[in-house]
Amino acid sequence: MNFKFFKKHLFITIFWIVLGITLWLNFQANDSKYDALLQTIAILFYSIILTYYLTEKLLPKALQKKKMKQFLILSIFFILTLSIFNSFVFTYISVSSKEPLPVYFSDQIPILWKGFYLSIPASLLIIGTACGIRFYQEHGKIERDHILLQQDHLENQLKLLQDQVNPHVMFNILNHIHILLKKDTELASFLLLKFSDILRYQLYECNKNEVVLENEIQYLKDLIDVEKLRWGNEIDVSTSFTIMNKKAMIAPLLLVPFIENAFKHVSRVPDYKGFIKINFNENNNQIHLSIENTYAKIPIQSKSVGGIGLQNVKKRLNLIYPETYQLNITENGQLYKVYLTINLSST
Repeated sequence: MNFKFFKKHLFITIFWIVLGITLWLNFQANDSKYDALLQTIAILFYSIILTYYLTEKLLPKALQKKKMKQFLILSIFFILTLSIFNSFVFTYISVSSKEPLPVYFSDQIPILWKGFYLSIPASLLIIGTACGIRFYQEHGKIERDHILLQQDHLENQLKLLQDQVNPHVMFNILNHIHILLKKDTELASFLLLKFSDILRYQLYECNKNEVVLENEIQYLKDLIDVEKLRWGNEIDVSTSFTIMNKKAMIAPLLLVPFIENAFKHVSRVPDYKGFIKINFNENNNQIHLSIENTYAKIPIQSKSVGGIGLQNVKKRLNLIYPETYQLNITENGQLYKVYLTINLSST
């Protein structure tokens, strides 16, 4: 951790040291050592504050949300702000030490304007260099995260394929279909069609970075229908799905683990019917998912969920939707609740 911190701040620290020495030598050539030191400290201090806010707060968000035009406008504003500050420092420290300034501020404006114009190249160099160093670092981080995301996606695909061809899972569902064939052929046929749709979607649609949200929700509905048929009257299941934007896109199978987790751990106790409530809403490219289910006291967080696991789902959320999602998971001894919000338009 210390090495990473040192490596991250090495270049910018060297930059500030070199800048400080350059400013000191430049000011010392025309002013006293005291005035040169005062100007150097003032300009360095204000430059560090401005560039820190610009590079540490605004630049990472601009890169993540792909809003570099807005960042460029803010950078120009910061350059002008630094130039104005440098002009005041130059005028009231350097110029005033050599000759008396006019009494009225209006008469000082021409001197300030001259200092402002002379300061623009230096301000551009300071902020441009600081942003360039930080951009290089942040771009490298984004590239590394992208590689991790690709690796994670491949791993999830492998796990997904393993689950799909898992003989035990397929046997359970097909065995249920076999039983239904003897009792209710129409219901067995319906379940078989749902099951085939699930496998088809997983095999042929989920090998993309994003899928149509409406298709993903239809997949979830098919999955829920299969689970409802499997458990019959043992549990009560209520669902609600609303999509306003038919063109909205989402990462494939992102919500599946939460659905599977609810069915896997919902309580099924004699003389007590458990329940699952699933509500999904999309509006203005923002999705809200809430899931509530009764559950038996088991360490749910440590269990593998849907072949992916809740921890891996959180990893995917952090990689695909950084700073644009909120996930809250709570339990009170009887109910297990999941609340997820994602701003899809920020990706």
